[in-house]
Amino acid sequence: MKPVVALVGRPNVGKSTLFNRMIRSRQALVDDMPGVTRDRHFGDALWNDKPFTVIDTGGFLRGDDDSFAAQIRDQLAMAVAQADVLVFVLDGRSGLSPYDWDLADFLRKTGKPVFFVVNKIENLRQQDDLGEFYALGIDDFYAVSAEHGIGMDDFLDDLVADFPDVVEAEPDEDGPIRIAIVGRPNVGKSCLANQLFGEHRVVVNETAGTTRDAIELSVTRKGQQFVLVDTAGIRRKGKVTQKLEKFSILKSLKSLDECHVALIVIDAAEGITDQDITIAGYAEKRGCGAIFLLNKWDLVDKQEKGEKAYLSDLRYKSKFLSYAPALTISALTGQRCHRILDMAARVYGEYCFRINTGTLNRIIEDAVFREEPSLHKGRRLKFFYATQVATRPPCFVCFVNYPKAVHFSYKRYLINQLRQMIPLTLTPITLHFREKTGRMDFSDRTREKDRIADKKERITVKRQKQRKDQSRKKRKRDHQA
Repeated sequence: MKPVVALVGRPNVGKSTLFNRMIRSRQALVDDMPGVTRDRHFGDALWNDKPFTVIDTGGFLRGDDDSFAAQIRDQLAMAVAQADVLVFVLDGRSGLSPYDWDLADFLRKTGKPVFFVVNKIENLRQQDDLGEFYALGIDDFYAVSAEHGIGMDDFLDDLVADFPDVVEAEPDEDGPIRIAIVGRPNVGKSCLANQLFGEHRVVVNETAGTTRDAIELSVTRKGQQFVLVDTAGIRRKGKVTQKLEKFSILKSLKSLDECHVALIVIDAAEGITDQDITIAGYAEKRGCGAIFLLNKWDLVDKQEKGEKAYLSDLRYKSKFLSYAPALTISALTGQRCHRILDMAARVYGEYCFRINTGTLNRIIEDAVFREEPSLHKGRRLKFFYATQVATRPPCFVCFVNYPKAVHFSYKRYLINQLRQMIPLTLTPITLHFREKTGRMDFSDRTREKDRIADKKERITVKRQKQRKDQSRKKRKRDHQA
């Protein structure tokens, strides 16, 4: 196991900036407003060839000054319990705070090694004014600037000095299945993430916009590893005014770019809204697999509108995602949540599907034979060859003589034929048309095969006749002799 380092401190001291600096990535959302981080962030770091895991935590508050304070303290306590080493981050600009004293007492009781880091120190004049931090009863601290990287080398050298050399396992070629949980604010995404993870891992609150950053959770089910990404709610563009919310939505959309399967969570109690369909469109445009989850099903009046009516309404409004399966669930009670990861694995299996070229060409050949494309300027469209060029999602290319002349309805017909014959019923499919490469089309190849067969038959008949003539001549010579 790699050593675990937890970053702790009061709000707005630069823990997330330090976290990003240590893992060399902008994984954690950073803003000048205090209290941006509410959940635990995990990241992998490497220094002096020694790997370790870093945990970013929310800001420590002594009382219930914030509606999320109690849950943030719970998250911080779990991070401290998991960590092997603690890094207490202090603010070199604003100086000591009563919260710093309370947190220092809390960390001493853990009995774990603690590194004290005074952040936001960018010049020598600031370093001369750091004497007050010795009042915490510490022998030494590190003056750094996480934003600019000043003083980080000495701090990291000492941090990893006693870490063991860890031999990392060979990474799995397939890797985990990445699942992004997306939807409008307050539809139950975080509650669902906790339900799938199996414990209270992310902060859940009735207040819309509780989740501000994309939180990754690792889950293993039936030997398959999943990475669940709990994202911030995506509101309509016209209602988004704050800079922090804009960054949160951008990270949510980035999670869609990086995921294999998107769980589109819909509040069934409120009904299917235009924004739900817009979010589904984001997933469709990015080419990831999708599963509709009608959440809060326990609050729906089944007599007024049943499951069949809900699903019919959903299919009508999201025709572009006709292949996406749908489930009615309750993240709060766990109703049917056990089916979600199994369904995601099925979607991922088709998402990575690859077909051999011969079978693919037979499917396209048969489809073209049964339903020929319309003429282009009086000329027949010829399909020469088809091949699969990519997976995730399956991508096929057909070589034709007039690629731009293939009507979108005929393209949809070919895609439906592929779905039916392969079959691929749960994944998006992309189909492209390119200029011919000089190969014969399907009908030309058939005629060429018949011509070759006829030629072989004529040659065989000719050779048989020659052998009979030779045999007859030999018998004649023997008779004369």
